[in-house]
Amino acid sequence: MSDLLILQAIARLVPQGARVLDLGCGDGALLAYLQQHKGCTGYGVELSDANVHACVQRGVNVIQLNLDDGLNMFADQSFDVVLQIDTLQHLRNAETMLRETARVGKIGIVAFPNFAHWFNRLSVLQGRMPVTKRLPYQWYDTPNIRVGTFADFGDLAAKNNLQVLDAFGLQHGQEVRLLPNLMAGTAVYKLQRS
Repeated sequence: MSDLLILQAIARLVPQGARVLDLGCGDGALLAYLQQHKGCTGYGVELSDANVHACVQRGVNVIQLNLDDGLNMFADQSFDVVLQIDTLQHLRNAETMLRETARVGKIGIVAFPNFAHWFNRLSVLQGRMPVTKRLPYQWYDTPNIRVGTFADFGDLAAKNNLQVLDAFGLQHGQEVRLLPNLMAGTAVYKLQRS
């Protein structure tokens, strides 16, 4: 799935004019898109020097911060939407950051590669770790600390008293609502504190 298709699918979940915090914003493409097409404002949070520079080049406000250190600098409910797009799998404190996402934002949107997608399952059955467009690394050089599934994330949200407002998968730019744990390469959750 192209990055643009993921970007557009996520953008549909963000209200017009929202104040957004994009955790692990990368080069700022999503926040720039939201600014241009949805009239959003806000900040990206990124660790990489190169990505911080890319954000500045795009005109995206960015804070250089290691997410594993937490979000103590932000007050409760200080953003309309907090995004974690392809971020959760890279964090050491994924559960803590999920709770922080719900604390800092009125709504949280989380998306990550769904390890339970049928193609990944087939790879594992063949004795190999999957390598796909959504999981493009070999097992020995991946930046991912963990892998997760659509179903596992639903359980994690419930454990942390988060209300799921919407949940679906993405595959080839299309929403997958029927059997997303099996049929979608990307899991997407929209949630808030209960």
